[in-house]
Amino acid sequence: MRLPPLPDGQNAAGAPAPAAPAPVTPAPVTPAPVTHVTIRASDLPLEKIEAPQALALIRRTIGPAYRPVGAAMVFAVDGGFTGNLSSGCIDADIALHARKVIASGTALDLRYGDGSPFRDLELPCGGGLDIRILPLTGAQGFEALRRRILAREPADLWVGPDRLSTRAFRGADLHLRINPDIRFVTFGKGPEAVAFARMTAGAGYETFLSSPDEETLALAGRDGIRNLPFPHHGARRADLPTDRHTAVTLFFHDHDLEPEILAQALRTEAFYIGAQGSRRTAERRAERLHALGVDAAALQRLRGPMGIIPSTRDARTLAASVLTEILAESLAID
Repeated sequence: MRLPPLPDGQNAAGAPAPAAPAPVTPAPVTPAPVTHVTIRASDLPLEKIEAPQALALIRRTIGPAYRPVGAAMVFAVDGGFTGNLSSGCIDADIALHARKVIASGTALDLRYGDGSPFRDLELPCGGGLDIRILPLTGAQGFEALRRRILAREPADLWVGPDRLSTRAFRGADLHLRINPDIRFVTFGKGPEAVAFARMTAGAGYETFLSSPDEETLALAGRDGIRNLPFPHHGARRADLPTDRHTAVTLFFHDHDLEPEILAQALRTEAFYIGAQGSRRTAERRAERLHALGVDAAALQRLRGPMGIIPSTRDARTLAASVLTEILAESLAID
């Protein structure tokens, strides 16, 4: 016998039927926040390995750290590497893990220091480091990135848990803005120019030295210092090797050699342009440059006296004072 249909909303016992469960809408997946940092090309030394196979970089720091987020080690297929992520306490262990990443083609995240499973590898500075090692085989746009860095052009690198790219992608949790290293173009004669060029070259910065004095050039030596022909008065002037990450410095006691060089430098993008001398010398220098047609806005860019120490009588102290001022100002370059 067929039973009559139940009224809507009732069960077999005549009680109201339970309401159908509402459809469950999955919670939206929130992408991991992206950390944006700016580094220098020397923090990502790609040009020192001919065919890089893996990259290990600092993804996050906890507490004090020797190197910044984004600093990297670059590995060759034979296990050789360049760069460092510590003062030497964990780099060899990172290199061992990088060999495994190269062999497997699979990325790897590691923790050192605070919260690390590697209890025998301590960080002397305390804190912790999150390191990511990524294979570079097939990395999108990687050769183009290398070319941009070698050409001193700003570049971008986006990093995710298992890939990296020169373009933003969903899942990336680190964005590196890679700026060229600071370059120094120095003109001068005597011990101040020699001390400054030696100091910048010795610190690993690209350094050009131009001098009308052969003895100055000989004293400076050639270790990391590139000779720039001196622009003698009336001669055709070559373009200065400058960009917005370049500092131009003049160390002359004969200030008659300065005006034309400074007028040319002030037409460039160099972020720092300065000349040795007292405040009174700086005032006279500005007057001569104004007579050459340099406008007030350009003169505002000219530093003099140079350095963070108001007055020095030693070439090495002056060099350290000027270099400190320049590097402090370079931190403001985006």
